Amino acid sequence: MTETQIARSDRSTPFPDAPGRSKGYEKRAVDTFLEKAREAFEADEPGALRSTEVRSASFPLVRGGYAIGPVDAALGRVEDAFAAREREYALSRLGARAWVAETRDTAQVVLDRLSRPRGQRFDRVGLLHYGYSVDEVDIVADRVRRYLASGDPITAEQVRSVAFRMQRGGYREVQVDAVLDAVVEVMLAVG
Repeated sequence: MTETQIARSDRSTPFPDAPGRSKGYEKRAVDTFLEKAREAFEADEPGALRSTEVRSASFPLVRGGYAIGPVDAALGRVEDAFAAREREYALSRLGARAWVAETRDTAQVVLDRLSRPRGQRFDRVGLLHYGYSVDEVDIVADRVRRYLASGDPITAEQVRSVAFRMQRGGYREVQVDAVLDAVVEVMLAVG
């Protein structure tokens, strides 16, 4: 083998490519974001990059990109690491009692929203527009409500990876996404 071939064979891609003609995440965008996340984590500066920023990261879809599932799983682990650090920082800054109270308040706001009657938990888009499927969102909302109210098992990864079909007159996406983000924050805060 030549030196160039050895260098190429030693270089491993962090994620598998999207299969066949499927689109995947643009490799350069993913690599750049993960490098930024690594640098922020190693710098250990509170607020340099927040877990919510990791959760909201998005990448262009292209042919020949990284497979979506493995990248999303890695981002979940990165988010967990940042959330754990944020929890430690908040505990040292606020104290355990204030941190628990803040997390409890957020959980109560979410629980109040999800305790509304089925079909009325979120604003609806107009009949000529598409929003999230009301029935599907309500099923997930019921499951999350049971988690918050009585500790029924559900993981942050399950909440992160939920996807809804679209329907005319469905729930407003922005509201549903904001509540699911708050649920993940509560779950990560509890640790």
